[in-house]
Amino acid sequence: MGVPTRQKELEGRHAYVDGIRYVMPVDSWQAAAVIAAFPCNYEAAAALIPDGYVQPFRLWKNALLIVTVIDYRKTDIGSYIEYSIAIACTRGGKPPPRLLPALFQRAYGTGQFVVDLPVSTEVSVKGGKGIWGMPKHRANLDFAEGRYWVSSQYDLDGQMVSRFDVRVPRRFAVPLNMGAANYCQFRGMIMRSFIYFRGHAGVHLMKPGSARFILGDHPRASQLLSLEHRPDPLFAAFIPDVRGMLDDYFDCWFVTPKERPEHPLGEGLETTYPLGYGQTRLPPPERDPGFDLDKE
Repeated sequence: MGVPTRQKELEGRHAYVDGIRYVMPVDSWQAAAVIAAFPCNYEAAAALIPDGYVQPFRLWKNALLIVTVIDYRKTDIGSYIEYSIAIACTRGGKPPPRLLPALFQRAYGTGQFVVDLPVSTEVSVKGGKGIWGMPKHRANLDFAEGRYWVSSQYDLDGQMVSRFDVRVPRRFAVPLNMGAANYCQFRGMIMRSFIYFRGHAGVHLMKPGSARFILGDHPRASQLLSLEHRPDPLFAAFIPDVRGMLDDYFDCWFVTPKERPEHPLGEGLETTYPLGYGQTRLPPPERDPGFDLDKE
């Protein structure tokens, strides 16, 4: 999935949305990212996705938990860290065939349903949630690069939610020029947005010990425990210099449960309009001193 022609035609034009100024396209540069996909329990993954014409992607009998952390160092809204916890998914009313959505992504609407998306600055929450419907909220995050490991920890209210470690690859030989679809729930709707990446990645494929996703004691970690993700990833990657572009086009449709809901289906606009435009990061989390990024 390549960058849309429209985005290339808009280059250099200006946008002013919800009080946030952008120079088109909405992109980032000098960023770094880590990503891994862990097989997990399919039924538990399905329970985390609302009734909105979205289904978990099935890899044989498992679903996939996808963890991605991006250290955005230069953007129109300043620098910030984004920590994504998601379930690989497809668009449709019925569960898709196994494996095929990985090969025919456009036909199946293959992407990821974002379960949790902490970020380190207020303006990132206001833009990401208010415009694109992403489930962003502020949290204590870091992005630490060492000789053997790249690691990011996610703390909230003084407790660890999770820590994500990826082993530093020996080579960065895989060129990336790809797009991805993000599915999110906001305002009682499924909001689908599109992001594109370019860079060179170091990739581990089905390599035991190449990444770790460790859950903490915070209540937000409890729903992730039900996924029973396997300790070894299907793949893991580190992209030390990546350029990203978020399409200003997105689409959406209603969440439609079979039973009449008694309460609002997720968060609404009341969670975004009081927010300001601060670019100051929350302090980094308290780390376990026993974990050394420079030791194997």
